[in-house]
Amino acid sequence: MNAKYVLVFAVCSHGSLVLGHPSFMDLIPNGHGVPDPCGSTNIWFGVGHNNRTGGGIANVFGADFLKANMTWSKALCMADSDIDGRSNGVELGDPDCKWTAGATPQGKAVGHPGVCEPMNTKTCMAVNLNVQCI
Repeated sequence: MNAKYVLVFAVCSHGSLVLGHPSFMDLIPNGHGVPDPCGSTNIWFGVGHNNRTGGGIANVFGADFLKANMTWSKALCMADSDIDGRSNGVELGDPDCKWTAGATPQGKAVGHPGVCEPMNTKTCMAVNLNVQCI
C-alpha cells in the first residue's frame, strides 16, 4: 500500500474530534457552496468533516486545514488533501491560489477537498472510509 494512502487512512481513522463552526466556511473560498460529493443537490456545510453538517471526525482536508492554522494559504490551496488528483484550490474555485478571506473566488467550487471523488474508485473508497452520505 502506498505510504500516502496509509497516512490518509491513519488520519481518517484516528478519531480526532473537531467542532464544526459555520465561521470556518468564511476562511476558505466558496466555503458556503461546496457541493455534496454523495450525489445530492445539497451543499456540504461541514467541509472539514466526514458528515455534511460538521462535527465529529475531521476529514483529510479538515486535518490539513488545522495544520495550516485554519488559514487559506498557498500551500493548503496547492495541496491535494483527498488525493483525487485535483488540488484543494481547484476543487474550491481558487485554481490560482489568489483568494483571500472576504474576497470573491475566481470560480465556483467544483468538488470537495476532503472527499476523494469519484467516490466509487478503489483509491477513493480507501480515503473515504468514514464519509457519511446519509
